[in-house]
Amino acid sequence: MKTRLTNKDGEVRELTDRDVEQMRPMSGVLPANLQRTIGQRGRQQMPTKIKTSIRLSPEVIEHFKAQGDGWQRRIDQALKAYIQEHGRS
Repeated sequence: MKTRLTNKDGEVRELTDRDVEQMRPMSGVLPANLQRTIGQRGRQQMPTKIKTSIRLSPEVIEHFKAQGDGWQRRIDQALKAYIQEHGRS
């Protein structure tokens, strides 16, 4: 007999190792058109950023990471502020 994943109030219980073992792959459960949409990002609303790799001093990285999540965004903002102050030449 299968154990229900929800209680009488509709609350999902914590999954056990046995529950995970009994799960089937997405390809065996969902239609192909739905499988294609899961895990795909929608169209970006803001202009796309360019992925790059640069070397920064440990002090710079430590400073921005110490402020928590979003440290790469803050570095981007700091560089944009520099461009505003010093021009684009």
